[in-house]
Formats: sequence, structure tokens, C-alpha cells
Amino acid sequence: MDLEFIHHKLKTHTPTILGSEKFSKYAVLLPLIQKEDGIHILFEVRSMELRRQPGEICFPGGRIDSDDSDEKGAAIRETLEELGIKRENISRVFPLDYMVSQFGMIIYPFAGFIDCPESIQPNPAEVGDVFSVAMSFFLNHKPEVYNLNFKVEPEKNFPLELIPGGENYKWRTRGLDEYFYIYEEKVIWGLTAKILFHFIELIR
Repeated sequence: MDLEFIHHKLKTHTPTILGSEKFSKYAVLLPLIQKEDGIHILFEVRSMELRRQPGEICFPGGRIDSDDSDEKGAAIRETLEELGIKRENISRVFPLDYMVSQFGMIIYPFAGFIDCPESIQPNPAEVGDVFSVAMSFFLNHKPEVYNLNFKVEPEKNFPLELIPGGENYKWRTRGLDEYFYIYEEKVIWGLTAKILFHFIELIR
């Protein structure tokens, strides 16, 4: 191995997020619809038959498949499958900031318009209900923010003797802000609320 070989490897490398090849990758769509009183944001209520997070409020979305053209294509495909609409009913789809979760996920959010909301026929296997909230509500109501603290717990055979300080090593801990929007009796929180907050701040 010589310097030219190393130079070639570095020159042809495209930077990405370190370790991202092991991350699960998801795409979601924040759907906008036009109603008589203005622009609304559409939400799904996850089916109670689902194994993960039944009954929670979310946006259409799911895991990116190898058959998807890209992250945007995955977000659109998932929206079509979950809301039972046709491709021509979705327009003006634009990317929002993507998120890297500490739980081993990368989420690619998009915002887009559903032009014929009356044609929505939710897939009962995934969606228990749909509802919309006027965007003005979120512009006028900030979310409640609560913090989760994470504690470092090395596994039993972790080689503490190999690091400075050993058992007294000062681990860097961190917290996680969780956003909550309360609309009537509905609670929008978690990744959905974070994406929603980012979108509203971007619009604001």
C-alpha cells in the first residue's frame, strides 16, 4: 500500500454519516390540504392492530425499500399505500431537514400537498383514522417541551481499566427534548411533533 493508493481512496470517498450503513432509514410526508378555513395539516391515527405504536398520531411514512427511487419516492409510495390515493393527487413535494435518531434511525421528512382530500380512503390495516388541524393552530400554539435524560450503563464486562479514570470516568450524558402538541383531546408527540415543529418554524 502506497501514498497514491491512499490518495485515490480518499479522493473517491463520498462523506456520509459515520455508521449510517447500519441505520434503519425511513421517509415520511407531512401532508397539506386546502380547506374552507385555510391550509390544514393531515394526520393519521395508527391502527390498533399494528404491533408498533398502535393508536399513536403520525404522518404517512415508513421504511425506505430497495425498490424506491429515492427518499422522496419512498415518502410518496407510503402515502399512497396508507391513504389510498393516486399519485396525481400529490403535488409540490419538498424536503425538510432529515433527522438522525439516537435509536439508530435516519428519518427523511417531506412536505407535500394532497390536492383531492375527499378521495382519501385510509388503509384499515395501517390507519385507524385520519383528521386535519388548521396550520394556524400550530402557528399560534407552541408545543410543550419536556426533557428525557439518558444514563450511561456500561455492560458488565466493559474494560473500565483501559480508560482514564476507570470506574470514575466522567461520561458525557445528554438529554432529549420531547415535544407535545395538544389539540382538543388529541396528543401529537415524538418524531411527528419534532417534524411538525421544524416545519412550522421553517414557515414562520
